[in-house]
Amino acid sequence: MALAQPDPSGLLPQRTAPLRGGLATTACMETLQVGYLHAVAAAAGCSLSQPFPDNGIDWHVSHGSPGHLVDDEVTIKVQLKCTYQIPPRPPGPSFAFTLDNAHLVKLARTPVSVHKILVVMLVPRSQDDWLRAGPDSLDLRHCCYWTNLAGHPVTGRHRTTVRLLTSRVFDDRALCEIMTRVGAGGRP
Repeated sequence: MALAQPDPSGLLPQRTAPLRGGLATTACMETLQVGYLHAVAAAAGCSLSQPFPDNGIDWHVSHGSPGHLVDDEVTIKVQLKCTYQIPPRPPGPSFAFTLDNAHLVKLARTPVSVHKILVVMLVPRSQDDWLRAGPDSLDLRHCCYWTNLAGHPVTGRHRTTVRLLTSRVFDDRALCEIMTRVGAGGRP
């Protein structure tokens, strides 16, 4: 590891961006959102499994608790999406996100035996801004929002725009609340 050497003025050279690997940005976005899901599930005390093949659903999240009424462990299915086209902290009570109709049909099906949610992660355009680490925290930028699309109609020819509430940040508390509702026999 090479250390930066001070120049004659006594100042360190300005920090430059790291040399990142050549993996496609979309593949890196997928990896980042999976890391976010893992962190949320860990903090909520949930287990994760990845269906193989995925058949349009990325993850199964399970939450065990003796407080659940329908079973001692409940599961939801999660479809992850990630975009840098929507700015952080979207203004207003909701923001628009467009899905392929085939994905929407799978997420909107009702009734279901296992509920599904869509989780959309908003990230900065530059990978340099995706995370910050320090001795006190690891910050992933920006965050995920969730919605239950059960019963949502297909309105576009090939794609349909859905709205996600900005009040529905997907974090450990939100996941625990979702699982509590499902564990009581309700919807996410």
